[in-house]
Amino acid sequence: MGAIVVFGAGGRAGRAAVAEALRRGHEVTAVVREPGRHAEPAADGVRLVAGDVTDPEAVARLAAGHDAAVAAVYDPAAQPGDFFTATARALDRGLGEAGVRRLVFVGLASILETASGTPLMDTPGYPQEYRPFYLAHEAGRTALAAAGGGLDWLVVSPAGDFDHQGARTGGYVTAPADAASRVSYADFAIALIDEIDTPRHHRTHIGVERAAA
Repeated sequence: MGAIVVFGAGGRAGRAAVAEALRRGHEVTAVVREPGRHAEPAADGVRLVAGDVTDPEAVARLAAGHDAAVAAVYDPAAQPGDFFTATARALDRGLGEAGVRRLVFVGLASILETASGTPLMDTPGYPQEYRPFYLAHEAGRTALAAAGGGLDWLVVSPAGDFDHQGARTGGYVTAPADAASRVSYADFAIALIDEIDTPRHHRTHIGVERAAA
């Protein structure tokens, strides 16, 4: 099995990614801002470390010796537009310096295209009060696409939203954006680690949802 570094391992998507990677026998380094606030990842036997995902030197140091990276990051204290673009650039540079070529980035359904090709955030009736946050995610994705390194990145988001109480079913499907779509954190994490173990999508943004019963 390989070694995976998970940036943002303290959030729900990050914790789920750590759990799924461990389930498959991967070695995991869990990166958080304040390790003292996150006893749960450490209890799983992973290496829990502090790190700043917007600092390319820190990214390179923490990612050294790993085969792939997951980023499930958000900083409520930062300006979203600045944070996501800085994160994208730091990951591109830092992972490149560390020799890590595969990045799976947890994104946002709001900027994913629907079946008609329209971004979900531009569909009728979609909530607009958080539009600056949607655009910040879009800026981060654009920064990844514009980076000149050899990073094999993929943005993965729910096709709609998380089912916050949903259980692990063991399956998922890829899907265009749909506000009514749902996926559990555990099934979402399966998609994240699948795209590390057997990459199928490259330098794009995909949505995932629960598989039909």
